[in-house]
Amino acid sequence: MSDAPVFEIDPPAFWRDPYPDLKRMRASAPVAFVPQLGATLITRRDAIFENEKRVEVFSSSQPEGLMTLLMGENMMRKDGDAHMAERRAIFPTVSPRTVRDVWKAQFQAGAARALDRLAGHAQADLVRDYAMEVSAEALKAMTGLTNMAWPEMDRVSQGMIDGCANYAGDPEVEARCHECTASIDRHITDRMATLADAPDQSLISVQMQAGLPQAQMRANVKLAISGGQNEPRDAIAGAAWALLAHPEWLEAVRAGDITWLQVFEEYARWISPIGMSPRRIARDHDLDGVWLQAGDRLFFMFGSGNRDEAVFARPDVFDPTQDCSAAISFGAGPHFCAGAWASRCLIAEVALPMLFERFPKLALAGEALFGGWAFRGPLSVPVRLG
Repeated sequence: MSDAPVFEIDPPAFWRDPYPDLKRMRASAPVAFVPQLGATLITRRDAIFENEKRVEVFSSSQPEGLMTLLMGENMMRKDGDAHMAERRAIFPTVSPRTVRDVWKAQFQAGAARALDRLAGHAQADLVRDYAMEVSAEALKAMTGLTNMAWPEMDRVSQGMIDGCANYAGDPEVEARCHECTASIDRHITDRMATLADAPDQSLISVQMQAGLPQAQMRANVKLAISGGQNEPRDAIAGAAWALLAHPEWLEAVRAGDITWLQVFEEYARWISPIGMSPRRIARDHDLDGVWLQAGDRLFFMFGSGNRDEAVFARPDVFDPTQDCSAAISFGAGPHFCAGAWASRCLIAEVALPMLFERFPKLALAGEALFGGWAFRGPLSVPVRLG
């Protein structure tokens, strides 16, 4: 077991706002064992950036990890050649060219439908009434699960990420996660014959064309859903809230002084939708004087690294003009998020500009509520539409 300094947390408080504890860890115990999570946490940006690439020590392979047990062994839980082979197989779905030439038009159509449904309403919740639908419709297209209703896409994604963050072992959370993965499997099965006859660039189809075994294909689709729904959803609603809460930056982006991409990249640094990534210690290792034992569980805390005072000029402030090029919002190394290009397109080129163009008088109508530490985002963003 790690001999890292012990840092105690209050789990409900950490879920509501992890940043105060993470700041204290960076200052006093940048490699700390948190007994409530049963894991050693790395909290400084440069240590995360460097060590995430050392897969011989910090292994993504976690046969007993929650994600593997609940969703199957996807490519995120593999290293080396096995990981790269599956990453190459899915590249035709997520490449910058495919995003530009195939998915962007579908993203725009989905956002337009959601905005049309909001027309005529005085108020809305940007999470429930806009971001959730836009993200889910984009994910339906990219995965090939066009037979799944968008509310079901959001439901099964949330069920899986709750299951993967269920370190307290709540049996109800685990049961709900199993029910959600079963729903995904049914929807995949229903699409396979059609995609075999008429292949396209969706995730199911390109993996079938590459000859991946069904178990791998299904696990990778679940991986895409577990991250490809909640993270864009949270970033769309969260970045919109950030602009409404900081009207000087909304004025700047409307004037063309900053770009929508700067807004998204800075929001993803400031409130990281992906707060952490777990690893298994593959062999005994000394990390800056802290002993890590083979088999230990370790978390790379992306959300903490993105607020590292040694790296960012204004780490706790939303400022789209500051240099956030060192942010690790999409990870680093071989497991850099394969969906990064799609996320940037969906959020910065489609969802945000279309929302503020359609509703130029958009304003907050109450307090936005946030939650989460492994995955973090707004639970609700009440707004007046005009």
